[in-house]
Amino acid sequence: MNRKMILGAVVLCAFLATSTFALSQHDEQKDHGKAQTKTTTTRTTTVQKQAYGSAYHGGVRPDGPTNGGVHHSGVPQQEGQVRAGFVQSRAGNWKSEHQTWTQRGGYNGYRIPDARFRLYFGHDHFFRIGGLPMVFVGGMPRFQYDGFWFTLMDPWPEDWAGDWYDSDDVYVDYDGDGYYLYNRNYPGVRLALTVSF
Repeated sequence: MNRKMILGAVVLCAFLATSTFALSQHDEQKDHGKAQTKTTTTRTTTVQKQAYGSAYHGGVRPDGPTNGGVHHSGVPQQEGQVRAGFVQSRAGNWKSEHQTWTQRGGYNGYRIPDARFRLYFGHDHFFRIGGLPMVFVGGMPRFQYDGFWFTLMDPWPEDWAGDWYDSDDVYVDYDGDGYYLYNRNYPGVRLALTVSF
């Protein structure tokens, strides 16, 4: 009888330990995932969660709130940090520091489908970067526009206004060898961009 009682106690302890562990894991997931959307089994949703939640995007999620145009990911959180990030990505001598996609060996990033590109991108579709979700990666700005993440590969020219990202109209265009950001106040100048989804 003692053996049966000991075996029963061991089984009960194992059950309680497993239940407690599962409950704590559920609570952690619940706390960590409060802002996350429901997981679905569709391929599109899974791919989006992997893309936006990965280290490549700094954990940035498409449905998170923004704070003054800066994403909740924590990089950066205040206007001064945005300004400091843009100051850091300013060229010392843009003519010698920028490169076209051809000079970089070609564009190998994500391609925006042509039909969508014509609807939302090009010289007729301008916007201002300052009010968009943003992070800085390797000292360079990455902003989200129309569901895509764009990372500046070039520093911005030293003769542009210090607050150009807030005050100037810009647009994204594909120019033969890759994507570029154009500033309507500085025609002819283009900054190389990578696109990710």
